[in-house]
Amino acid sequence: IRKLLGHAHIPQHHAERFNQFDRDHLTPYVNYHRPCFYPEIETDDRGKEKKVYRYKNMMTPYEKLLSLEKPEQYLKEGITLEKLKEKAEAMTDNEAAKQLQRAREILFKTVHERQAA
Repeated sequence: IRKLLGHAHIPQHHAERFNQFDRDHLTPYVNYHRPCFYPEIETDDRGKEKKVYRYKNMMTPYEKLLSLEKPEQYLKEGITLEKLKEKAEAMTDNEAAKQLQRAREILFKTVHERQAA
């Protein structure tokens, strides 16, 4: 999150705005549109384990969930795979990235306007 928002101090009176941004924009983007590497663990002859990150294991957290055996067992009550699929397919990855950037710009504009006042 610091990569996206920067490392500057966030005053407490702005915390709710940043939390709202995280809930409404950042978390859905990361879960449905931003691919991550998932490691494979290889063990050598001496028993030492090494994590290896291969392109075939690059997927979004949503895709990773679907790749598990019986993914429904990991869902909270009231959440279905169909609902998650609707969220994932609501927009393309590029549209989601643009929406995230617009929301970030609005957030920082609001914060900087309030600090200047």
